[in-house]
Amino acid sequence: MAQKGDQLDRKTISCSICLDLLKDPVAIPCGHSYCMSCIKTHWDGEKRKIYSCPQCREAFTPRPVLKKNTMLAALVEQLKKTGLQAAPADHCYAGPEDVACDVCTGRKLKAFKSCLTCSASYCEKHIQPHYDAAPFKKHKLVDPSKQLQENICSLHDEVMKMFCRTDQQIICYLCSVEDHKGHDTVSAAAERTERQRELEVSRLNIQQRIQNREKDVKLLQQEVEAVSLYADKTVEDSEKIFTELIRLLQKRSSDVKQQIRSQQETEERRVEELQEKLQQEITELKRKDTELKQLSHTEDHNQFLHNYPSVSQLSEPTDSSSINIRPLRYFEHVTAAVSELRDKLQDILKEEWTNISVTETEVDVLLPEAEPKTRAEFLKYSCEITLDPKTVNTWLLLSEGNRKVERMKQQQSYSRHPDRFIHCCQVLSKESLTGRCYWEVELRGGGVRVAVAYKNISRAGPSTESGFGRNDKSWALYCVTNIYNFWFNSIKTPISGPHSRRLAVYLDHRAGILSFYSVSETMTLLHRVQTTFTQHLYAGIWLNYNLGDKAELCKLK
Repeated sequence: MAQKGDQLDRKTISCSICLDLLKDPVAIPCGHSYCMSCIKTHWDGEKRKIYSCPQCREAFTPRPVLKKNTMLAALVEQLKKTGLQAAPADHCYAGPEDVACDVCTGRKLKAFKSCLTCSASYCEKHIQPHYDAAPFKKHKLVDPSKQLQENICSLHDEVMKMFCRTDQQIICYLCSVEDHKGHDTVSAAAERTERQRELEVSRLNIQQRIQNREKDVKLLQQEVEAVSLYADKTVEDSEKIFTELIRLLQKRSSDVKQQIRSQQETEERRVEELQEKLQQEITELKRKDTELKQLSHTEDHNQFLHNYPSVSQLSEPTDSSSINIRPLRYFEHVTAAVSELRDKLQDILKEEWTNISVTETEVDVLLPEAEPKTRAEFLKYSCEITLDPKTVNTWLLLSEGNRKVERMKQQQSYSRHPDRFIHCCQVLSKESLTGRCYWEVELRGGGVRVAVAYKNISRAGPSTESGFGRNDKSWALYCVTNIYNFWFNSIKTPISGPHSRRLAVYLDHRAGILSFYSVSETMTLLHRVQTTFTQHLYAGIWLNYNLGDKAELCKLK
């Protein structure tokens, strides 16, 4: 019964927050008691400023003023003097995942420290001799560990304090004189010191990399902020420009309407004046017809002959050549001009849209993407390309939906256009190339150049200015028979590689990579360019002067 009473006393004087004997006990309004520091800390953490009891959850507003319970404090001190201590709380006992004290009997407490020298773990009570007794003070104490048994040699049941550098393993002293005799052995502490130095170097490297990556993250954040700033400004500027463009079109529409109405009034006035003249002439003719009719009924011959000369005279008729009836054809030239303007605007918007497209806006500090290796990987970036009829030379004929070009015997009757190549038998694609692009060209004939070029390459200049590969605005791979040559800025670079009727081109515009491949059962890299592209590129094909030379952009999707 006495033991039961002691246990009741322990429970009464324990704090339900720290599970230890009450220190500076205080009673809150609901009647429960706590250590003053424990309840203060608990209430300081309340974000909603609602102060409640941790046991019964009764809430108090405002926060109660805490005062030390002197009677309870005296009771705690008296029980301490009698040697009674609060029983360990459940969380002090070792669970399945905890390291247990090797000395405790019955229900074991959690280990407070592990001793590498003793190869044992101790709770707070049983570790005390290692702090108090001189022989134990030299022992190596570490945080509780379940791997202590791993420090014991399985052959000699000795603590392993040596390290064999020859076999790169921890051993005991007996191992060093038996199985590892003659090996390069040192103490585990010495090897730890050496590895610790290496570890510090590794940490320095890691820390440096962390700093570098943090700088990269900061740069990326700055880039995001800059992109956001410039995007907002660009949206604002583009809206102003489009508003001005719409206003200009509206003004032109108003001007055209005014000119049409003005011409309409002029034409209507001219017609009305002519109508009035004609009406007067009709009236005069009717009067004259009446006079002639009366004269025709005169029985007196002398009177008839006397009046006939004056009555029979007719006034000059109104000139009818100015009457030009054009049913439903008035102002056709205006409609045609406006339609032509619309078509030109549509072409400009279609061709030039990529120049203002935001899809190319990328953060320059991003890591480059890996270049494809297999044809299947390249095909992920395949793009539909057609040849532009406005750029094709007159000695070339386009077919197959403007994907095929052929050298002809006679010039073709293409209309004049400033984008047309005059002196070189070549043609550019209609689509501009940005981002990552891949396409293949099927070759037929003696000589073909597969190229890429800027749009502002010369069209009417000599071959040094307009020919693919003969200037700094184009790059070309020249294929003739079994020979490859790469051309840029009139510099020829001989290329070796397997001959194939199909060539492939891979472009990574942002990375500045341009690669040419020979395609058969496998892909063989013929030539690779690493540069900086300052404008959008267009695919190009140049044909030799041999009749029948052909090239076709392949359908890949």
